[in-house]
Amino acid sequence: MRGSSTSPFPRVTTALMGLCLLFALMPGVGDASPRFKAGDPPYLEREEVQRFIQEQVDEGFDEDELRALFANTDGLQRVLDLISAPAEARPWKDYRPIFLTRQRIEAGVRFWEEHEATLLRAQERFRVNPDIIVAIIGVETFYGRHAGGFPVFDALVTLGFDYPPRADFFRSELAHYLRLVREEGLDLLGTKGSYAGAMGRGQFISSSYREYAVDFNGDGRRDLLNSWPDAIGSVANYFRRHGWSMGEPVVVRAQVEGDDYKALVSRPYRARHSLEDLAEKGIKPVSSVDPDARFSVIELEAEEGTQVWLGYENFYVITRYNRSPLYAMAVYELAREIREAREAELRRGDGS
Repeated sequence: MRGSSTSPFPRVTTALMGLCLLFALMPGVGDASPRFKAGDPPYLEREEVQRFIQEQVDEGFDEDELRALFANTDGLQRVLDLISAPAEARPWKDYRPIFLTRQRIEAGVRFWEEHEATLLRAQERFRVNPDIIVAIIGVETFYGRHAGGFPVFDALVTLGFDYPPRADFFRSELAHYLRLVREEGLDLLGTKGSYAGAMGRGQFISSSYREYAVDFNGDGRRDLLNSWPDAIGSVANYFRRHGWSMGEPVVVRAQVEGDDYKALVSRPYRARHSLEDLAEKGIKPVSSVDPDARFSVIELEAEEGTQVWLGYENFYVITRYNRSPLYAMAVYELAREIREAREAELRRGDGS
């Protein structure tokens, strides 16, 4: 529970819904007995919190301000429940229908039409395909409809101090968030995001916001919470910085003989294996590919059984946004469906 403590940081009110609500409403998600407990013991009684506060004081933050913030949060148990049962833990046959829907595809076509000029400018500046930008925003927030309903500060405190598997990472994100608030004028207590602390229309975590966000509308601010140009430009910049090759393929379906292929299914999905490497393990692309290309090997559990795909380096780039191969495949397929639906609509408009 939060009391009446105030923050000297600039405040910008946001009104964001939760992408995590999609997962929260799914049967079986977050309904098990919690493995981790939020806010017990109280944060200010913990040595690791005291160390964190001192580290931030050394970076120029006010100690009384920070102590008041930690004293007035009990943590968010729902955050721990949700992160313990992410959608990415589901098989592809259950994950795909979440994002590959007629509603999301049609909304993507409309989004592309509405923001065509900005998407074209992002393509020209960052060399990233518009359909990929549209698909990322469609998967992340359904084009701004579900950008997060959890207070970012509380979520990051909870994960940084009550989720041991990734506590170091989330404490680092909490430190980045405090700096982001100071740099961009965000509402420290009121800014909301996903249960993992991702914010805005493209769902950037704090460190990514600081590193990759751009002011794409020229108003002097990098506003991923309210500005579509900034969100579009920032997603494009993120992809460019991680090595996206515009116009290059993402994946190709493969056929396999035996189970030797499993030895090549491994993270982080860098495109390392030659066609000779693949052939030695009984893997062959189903369509013609560049004989000098390199691939990763991806295994998905589909309705009809196991699917094997070969990922180009662009597939790896998508996984830099979210490490899950399911996520990358969902983005790839949604981008393709949106592009094809838009092209069909344009043909109808031309009478062809």
